[in-house]
Amino acid sequence: MSNILLKEMKLSASPLAYIFILFGLMFFLPGYPVLCGAFFVTLGIFQSFQTAREANDIVFSALLPIAKKDVVKGKFLFVCMIEACALILMAISMIIRMTFFLDSPVYQNNALMNANLFALGVAFLIFGLFNLIFLAGFFKTAYNIGRPFIIYIVAAFLTIGVAEALHHFPGLEPLNAFGTDHMGLQLILLAAGIISYIIITVLAYKKACRDFEKIDL
Repeated sequence: MSNILLKEMKLSASPLAYIFILFGLMFFLPGYPVLCGAFFVTLGIFQSFQTAREANDIVFSALLPIAKKDVVKGKFLFVCMIEACALILMAISMIIRMTFFLDSPVYQNNALMNANLFALGVAFLIFGLFNLIFLAGFFKTAYNIGRPFIIYIVAAFLTIGVAEALHHFPGLEPLNAFGTDHMGLQLILLAAGIISYIIITVLAYKKACRDFEKIDL
C-alpha cells in the first residue's frame, strides 16, 4: 500500500495540491472567515483529480497488479494525507494565536470566527464532507469531477456560513471563545469534529469501493 500512495504522491498529484496546503495558515488571518482555508486546501486536491483525469490515471492504476479497492484506497490515503498536513498547519496557527497573540487587539476585536478548537473541529467536518461528496462521488464514474465538486462547494460554504453565524446567537457566544476560555466545551467540539471526520471518511471509502467495483473500465 505504501507503493500505491507513493504513486499518488509522485505521479498523480498536481503541485497545487501541495502548495494549497499552505492555506491552512489562513487561521492566522484576523477579520477573515478562517474556515475558507479548508476549502482552498480541497480546491488544490480537486486540481490533482483534474490533472489525473486528463492523464487517464484511473485506467493506468486499474491496470496495475492490484485490486480495484486498492486504487480507491490510494486516492483516499493521498487526500487524507493532504488534509492532515493542512490540519497540522491550522492547529499550529491556532495555538500561536491563542497563546502568543492572546493580548493582540486585532484578534480580540475580531468580529468573525476566532481560530479556536471549535473552528478546527469544523475544519475536520468540512474535510469529511469533501471526502463524502467529492471523493466518493468521483468513484461513481471514475471520471466526472464537476458535479460532485459543485455539490461540495455548496455544502462547504453552507457549513462555513452556519459556523460563522452561530456565535452571534444568544447563549452560543462560547463557541467563539478566545484564547483558553471555555476550554472544556472547545475540546468537546473538537472531538465531535474529529469523530465526524473519521466516520464520514470511512463511510465514503466503503461507498467508493462499492461503486468503483461496478465500473467497467
